[in-house]
Amino acid sequence: MTFVLGLTGSIGMGKSTTAQMFAEEGVPVWDADAVVRKLYGAGGAAAAIVAEHYPEVMERGAVSREKLRGLIAGDPTILDHIQKIVHPLVAADRAEFLSNTGEPIVLLDIPLLFETGTDDLCDGIAVVSTSAEEQRERVLGRGEMSEADFELILSRQIPDAEKRARARWVILTQTLDGARQSVKDILAEISKELSDA
Repeated sequence: MTFVLGLTGSIGMGKSTTAQMFAEEGVPVWDADAVVRKLYGAGGAAAAIVAEHYPEVMERGAVSREKLRGLIAGDPTILDHIQKIVHPLVAADRAEFLSNTGEPIVLLDIPLLFETGTDDLCDGIAVVSTSAEEQRERVLGRGEMSEADFELILSRQIPDAEKRARARWVILTQTLDGARQSVKDILAEISKELSDA
């Protein structure tokens, strides 16, 4: 039996860093964002489909995330359409990952885990979280998006408090050491459950 652990968290909460900590502990990680980047890249399966519908966001055969963000900011319904187009490709990649792993614990790193209903595939869910102030500081500090972009993304994500309530584990990411200890504790707990089963 493989324990499928879902990892999620709102933008700027430290999810990618935490996923890396699970990887360092030997857990195979399926990264939804990385898969989407690959699909959007030149020659990627999603790039061809997006090009048919939204040629203005293409750049050298790949989807420009920046142009796509600008388009979505002008018309948020485009995001729903893009997700409908791309989601089946992402789901197929995830299914392949799950069917090819022989490890006792695997991690699904998915920003919109609850929003897409993918939590149904998980045996347990961990949510990464930090204070709203820290979150805002991290996101805007990267210099990649405006305040308006940040607010738009937040408005499309289930609030942090609700994610925490729906998760089995909450990983606080104020400090790297604290997050790393939580990762170790969660894996120890799951391993014990698997050995007791």
